[in-house]
Amino acid sequence: MQAGPDNSLIAPLVERACATIRDHEAELTELDRAIGDGDHGVNMRRGFEAIAAQRAELQALDFWPAVQKAGTILVMRVGGASGPLYGSLLMAMGKAEGGLAERFAAGVAAVKSRGKSDIGAKTMLDVLVPVQQALAAGATPAALRAIAAEAAAATLPMRASKGRASFLGERSVGHVDPGARSAELLIAMACDLAENPMQAAPMEKSS
Repeated sequence: MQAGPDNSLIAPLVERACATIRDHEAELTELDRAIGDGDHGVNMRRGFEAIAAQRAELQALDFWPAVQKAGTILVMRVGGASGPLYGSLLMAMGKAEGGLAERFAAGVAAVKSRGKSDIGAKTMLDVLVPVQQALAAGATPAALRAIAAEAAAATLPMRASKGRASFLGERSVGHVDPGARSAELLIAMACDLAENPMQAAPMEKSS
């Protein structure tokens, strides 16, 4: 079993994730309002603020157990689809063995199983799957960031076949999937952290 990253990365990872979701909450809400319930931004912010509220406990753990615990927090605290799906991703990554590529593959498999979906259905998997494949092939953080951005944009012309957006039929075409966009944002954040681990965003206190 390979050792995980140093747990000193937990604090900046939590801080950057919270800042990323906070800064894009309105955008995610608007995207979800077009083809969903309109609560993706709010739910994501609530979930990552819940993680941030337990950052002291997370920092007391090794890195991968902390990732697993963060996933549990999302499942327990966030409604809608985003909590269970992102929570399943993190929990599976934390429990798996191997390096980042193997753990991310396990996380993506958990999302597929939980959502009973796969690439092509206009969901977060349209970003997670190509990123997972590129990570397994040894792609750099810069390449992963570009792949995530391209994959999220590629959901614009798709017709949704899973989730609430699927009820819209052809009307789901012409909108970026909110889950794909949030996945892109979080992958870009993680790639930035990998390239600049000492430059964490400041944490705002939860209201």
